[in-house]
Amino acid sequence: MSGTLYIVATPIGNLEDLTPRARRILADVDLIAAEDTRHTGRLLSHIGAKTPQTPLHDYNESDAVEALLGRLGAGGSVALVSDAGTPLVSDPGYRLVRDALAAGITVVPVPGPSAVIAGLSAAGLPTDRFTFEGFLPAKRAARAEMLKALAREPRTMVFFESVHRIRDCIRDMASVFGPDRRAFIGRELTKLHEHCVAATLGGLDSGLDDGSIVQKGEFVIVVAGTSETPMSSIDADRLLVELAGRLPAKEIAAIAAAVTGKRKNALYARLIELTDDDGA
Repeated sequence: MSGTLYIVATPIGNLEDLTPRARRILADVDLIAAEDTRHTGRLLSHIGAKTPQTPLHDYNESDAVEALLGRLGAGGSVALVSDAGTPLVSDPGYRLVRDALAAGITVVPVPGPSAVIAGLSAAGLPTDRFTFEGFLPAKRAARAEMLKALAREPRTMVFFESVHRIRDCIRDMASVFGPDRRAFIGRELTKLHEHCVAATLGGLDSGLDDGSIVQKGEFVIVVAGTSETPMSSIDADRLLVELAGRLPAKEIAAIAAAVTGKRKNALYARLIELTDDDGA
């Protein structure tokens, strides 16, 4: 009988955030697959556990997965942890979970701390729909292209950023999204020097510039989605029907193409189809 792979969320800073269930599982499993065994070793020492560890990180995942699947296939229990928060969220482990499921091994999530949810919950921005974008590209040109692709995103966006790029990242966001876009920075969440600031992107830019937002530690950035209506969400058929009979067909198709972003010829053909149906 195959064993069980537990996906265990660990504290993102404050050790008191480790759940009782996570504590028990980390102490009881046969093996812990850790992003950094030294970091996880300190957590295990804190809870008094002596569970064996094996490294699982971006550079050894291919080889490590095979060995872990063998252990699981033989009935062993393994806990997957990252350095902080919920594994697989900008952390290694995807291949292990994917291959474990493909092999019919039971995968059990052990929920707990998440920097994404912690930042989102304190940002004061809509949470009914959001998108997690992780770390943006390090190079400015690639980062700007990614931000431009997100300029019309209507959902709240969550990003991670390092201390080395936070200043340039916020400045680029203000440039692409506009300085008046509502946003939030969570610095060192749950740690001793936690600092949360809700402002506009322009305000965050100024705060980083004048030092009121200290450029130290790890950052979660939450940015409001655009309030503009995406062109693709406009009902082309309704627009065509509303304009039918008021203007020449070619002019209606041209207006609809400009508003919806769709091809004029296709809209013209659709207008004829709709008006023929009405006539029938």
